[in-house]
Parts: sequence; C-alpha cells; structure tokens
Amino acid sequence: MADNTNHLTNKLWSYCHVLRDDGLSYQDYLEQLTFLLFLKMADERVALIGGKNPVPEGYRWTDLSAQDTVGTKLEEHYRNTLRFLGQQRGMLGLIFSKAQNKIQDPAKLRQLIVELIGKEQWLSLSSDVKGDAYEALLERNAQDVKSGAGQYFTPRPLIDGIIDCIQPRPNEVVCDPACGTGGFLLSAYNYITRHYELDRDEKKHLKYDALRGVELVDGVSRLCAMNLYLHGVGPDDDEHEPPIRTDDSLRNEPSTHYPVVVTNPPFGKKSSITVVNKAGKTDKRTISYSRPDFWTTTTNKQLNFVQHIKSLLAINGRAAVVVPDNVLFEGGAGETVRRKLMHECDLHTILRLPTGLFYAQGVKANVIFFDRKPASEKPWTKTVWFYDLRTNKHFTLKQNRMTRADLDEFVACYNPDARHDRQPTWCEENPEGRWRAYAYDGVIARDKASLDIFWLRDESLEDSANLPDPDVIAAEIIEDLQAALEELQAISDDLTLTPGASTGGD
Repeated sequence: MADNTNHLTNKLWSYCHVLRDDGLSYQDYLEQLTFLLFLKMADERVALIGGKNPVPEGYRWTDLSAQDTVGTKLEEHYRNTLRFLGQQRGMLGLIFSKAQNKIQDPAKLRQLIVELIGKEQWLSLSSDVKGDAYEALLERNAQDVKSGAGQYFTPRPLIDGIIDCIQPRPNEVVCDPACGTGGFLLSAYNYITRHYELDRDEKKHLKYDALRGVELVDGVSRLCAMNLYLHGVGPDDDEHEPPIRTDDSLRNEPSTHYPVVVTNPPFGKKSSITVVNKAGKTDKRTISYSRPDFWTTTTNKQLNFVQHIKSLLAINGRAAVVVPDNVLFEGGAGETVRRKLMHECDLHTILRLPTGLFYAQGVKANVIFFDRKPASEKPWTKTVWFYDLRTNKHFTLKQNRMTRADLDEFVACYNPDARHDRQPTWCEENPEGRWRAYAYDGVIARDKASLDIFWLRDESLEDSANLPDPDVIAAEIIEDLQAALEELQAISDDLTLTPGASTGGD
C-alpha cells in the first residue's frame, strides 16, 4: 500500500511544478486538486453504486471534462462551476466556498483534468491510499515556508502519541476547535477503527457525527474537509451536517459540550484582525474576547483557547492542547488561567516538547492534558506529572525527524489504562529520568503558579563535545530569533493600534 501511496503522491505532486511556472503556490495547486477530485469522485460514486449525485446537473465532472479544448471555453465553464457550487449547502458549499480558478492557461487546466485526474479511477483506490496521498501533499505544502501553511499542520507522530493517551471511544464526539488540515480528527478516527469492532450504528456515528472541527480560514477548511472525505469521513450529500465549519472558535460561548477536545491552536501570541482604514491602507487591530464563561479577559490568543477548551468540555471530559511555553509561566492573565485551570479541572499531565518539530518556527511548545470536573470548593488537581522530551533531545524537520517511536516511553508513563498507577522514572538514584510528579501545593506556591518546571542537566551547557550538530544549533537559533521577532511585532502592533480598537487587558 505504501508503494501505491508514494506513486500517487509523486504523480499528483509532479504537476505542481508545471503550474509553479505560472505563479501558482503549493496551496493554490492543492485547492484546484481538491475541487477537481471532489467532482470526479462524485461522478464515480453514482456510476458505481447509483443514487443521487450531490453535484447539480450542468456542473458535474462530465460537464467539465466534455468542454472544448479550444479557446477559453473550458476555463470559463470551470470558473462558473466553482462560483455556483460555492453557493450550495453541505459539503459542496464547504469545499467550494469562495473558490476561484487560479489556473489561467486553458491548456494546462485541460491537462490537469484529462491527464492527471481523469485517467485515475479514484473510488477503486482504498481510502487509505487516497487519504494518505492527500496527507502527504498537505505535509509538502506545510514545508513551504513562504506560504505559512506550516501553522495549520501538526506533525502526525505527535498527534498519534497524544491520541494514544486520550483514547477516544466509539459513540464519543471528538472536537478540534482549531482543526487546521484535520490531523487530530483523523488520528482519532483511525484509533477507533483500529481498537474496536464497530457495529452498524457505531460505524454510521463515526462517519457522520463523531468528528467535529472548526477552522478560521476558508482555504484551510476546504483542505481539511477534503482530507476527511478522502479518508471516508463525512457526508456525500447535504442531508448530514459537514464535520467542519468555518468560524472563529473564540467568538461565542459554546452551546455544545464534548467528551473529548484535542487541538493545536494556531501559533502567535496576540489575537488580531486586519482592517482597511479610511485611507485605504491595511491595519492590524488587537482584539480580546469578553465572554462570561472566561476566567479573564486577555488579548493572548493561547490563553483564550485554553479557556475556550475548558468551556467546550463536558463534565469529566478530557482534553489535550498544544501550547507555547508562555502559557506555563506568563504572569497576569496567564497566572489567573493556570490557577483557575488547576482548581476547576484536573491538570494531570504536561509533556514538554523538543524543538525542531513544527513547520512554523519560533515556538517552544508543550502539551497539557486536563479533565473538566464538577464545581468544587477544593481544587481538583492533586498532582501534575511532567515528561521532559526537550532537554538533550534534538530533532529537525529533515535529517532527524521525530517518529511515533520517540513518544513510546511517554505514552507508557502516561499509562492511559490506569493513570492512578503511574510510576516516576526520576529519582535521586536516577536523576536522568524524564518522568516526574509535582504535588499541587508545591506548584501553586511557585512564583506566579508557574508550570515552567525542568530538572534535567542540559549536557550542551556543560561540555562542548556534547553540542548538537551545527544544523540543529542553527535551527534553534532561527527559532529563537523568530520568536523574538514575533514578540517585537506584537509590541509594535499594540503601539500602533487605531483609535477605538479593543485592547483588552492582560
């Protein structure tokens, strides 16, 4: 199956280089592939199993592929098709929302339709092959630094390790309020199908109702929806609700609560919107969210997501959230959020991540695991367990990529089947142990209730012979510089706020 996936991936990616000469970005190409794949598969499904074609007559694959190759007739029909389908309901409206044709050369558009998409019978391929090939394209797109797509792509080995700890179950609903290209949702789907024998109702629930995601950016929403669709998730019609919606997760207090929330909110400390002023120039305004369910009002996007996820959880629901270091130690609103989180939830585990994992550089990150609990006068957090996967660990995006095996010890220590029976690997006799527990009373008494805790000896600071390779050092320097630049940019944005902008308060 891997050979089939690699062959299909390389075939799909090869044509991207042709279109790059016309100025298309990787993401532009992926979007055009998404539109055409959906149309082709809709026609194939009707031919194979019958039923109603979700695409209205006149705008189907057969209508598009039958267009004359001479002149601009094909390009015009394609453009009209995208505009019309973007006005429809359900999956059609989600995938084609605000769709535009970026391929202006009719000859190259025709080649893409006839030679690349048209010659393949997509439904004859397993969902694993189709889905894995599309996932591979999404990862290649994430590697394009200029596009900024890396912020929407979380490394899949990390996601799989997190899901192995959370252990979603049949008939549960898994929510990702910042779903990007859908990695967490797909990993949850795969976990359930691997670990359970599902009956008919459970399979139906998994396909239509078990996965729910929210994404702020239209283009990313469509990539996520198509990624799920190619893996067999989501409706073929407009009778069922699509698994993804395009919205600002932070805007409103949630009306639905979920037993499982897993997410990696977008990097960047400040929440902001781009506006056009009276002079016609663009400007950024920092925004805050005043919600009655939030513990504090702040412009810090990461702290707002932590508060939002707590609200999203059902009582006894469990969450895993990727957060940058500042969430662990920042004062003001950060301290308020940490104290409230440990009181109202059981914040039981923190995984300190190594550098070199993310395509969007400049962030040192962690994963916090917590369960929401009923109201109580006493704090629910009793012990916070830390696993340090950062100290003396060096990963890069190319030469030394992190694999799922690198998380094996953490998942074993996490002990998802019996969390009450955890055993530390650190002790005075084994000071290099990466798994250690801290009592709530000790943590809450720290300055600003800081959770920025580490204990391992950093070998690179003691012996130059243990320094990592130059490319690793360079990558870490770049990450630190990028983080510093983002902080300076955030300060600059705050200093140049236009009058009347909501500044909130940290």
